[in-house]
Amino acid sequence: MTSSSVLQHPRRNLGNRHRSQALRFLKLSKKDIEREMENLAWAEQNAQQAVLYDFTDERNWRCLAEIKKIRNDADGMFMVLEDLFVVLGRNPELLHQLNQIDHLEFGLELLEAAFQSDPLDPERWFSSLSNDGLEDFSQRCKLLDFTDQRANVVFGRRLERVRMAGHEDLFIELVQYLLAHRPANHELWMELGRLHERRGDNDNAWLCYDHVQQLRPSEKVRDLFLERLMGAMDGKEAVPWTGPELKTRQDFLIKMQNLTGTYADGVVEIEIVKEVNKNNTDLEKLEFLLSEGEAAEAFFFARTLVTSGDEWAREWMDRAKSML
Repeated sequence: MTSSSVLQHPRRNLGNRHRSQALRFLKLSKKDIEREMENLAWAEQNAQQAVLYDFTDERNWRCLAEIKKIRNDADGMFMVLEDLFVVLGRNPELLHQLNQIDHLEFGLELLEAAFQSDPLDPERWFSSLSNDGLEDFSQRCKLLDFTDQRANVVFGRRLERVRMAGHEDLFIELVQYLLAHRPANHELWMELGRLHERRGDNDNAWLCYDHVQQLRPSEKVRDLFLERLMGAMDGKEAVPWTGPELKTRQDFLIKMQNLTGTYADGVVEIEIVKEVNKNNTDLEKLEFLLSEGEAAEAFFFARTLVTSGDEWAREWMDRAKSML
């Protein structure tokens, strides 16, 4: 994992520690007027670190936003709100509304309104759902942008809570949107693979485990699954099965590639299609996708080519994987 990937996985202890430090410096700023600005600067720095290490704790966001207001930092308040909405799935309509408010006057209210309708804690979120909540959530997942790894974590936990409540089919349907936007989320791929395996869906379990092994070759989860299936581990009767058919693998990768462009901001996707039609070669399509930063779509497209026997595309698959 890269350093940025590590920081985008919640680390509650470090988040709590930096928030405590921020509150301590905030308290000092009120006691020591001569060093007020210095202590506020230290408070803000620690509050930023708290959000960085644990973006799933609403207290960290409140602490940072309150300090921004105390320092009369309107631009900073805007950035806090903007970042929060990215974590909540990058709803373009909400981001657009931010340009029309007085951030210092209404910033804290908007922050609390976001937490009220979209709690970061998955238990609170699930408990707050109305009768039509799951249907609304389903429609929302199909429109939002989950390319930000933090949004993937937040919505991944929500989907896990949905699965624990017995809605396995809905989990399987929606988790594909998160995985299409962030193909490198190997933990979520593993969870989906285990669910398919428990349900006896060998083809889809293999596809998930195979994807994990492509991402992390040292983790032989696909090979271990085949061993389990063939009875090599427990002395059970072997099952004559070596994996899904080629067409099944290709259809899976094409489906994931198509899902990479499902979120509300569809302008880029349309431009890509037009450009690719002008240069109707697989290589030019891969070059164009990567030049546009569409690493997820390029990754699934390159994997489709490799699965079809085009080994030259493996280099492009690895290149796209490094950008995920």
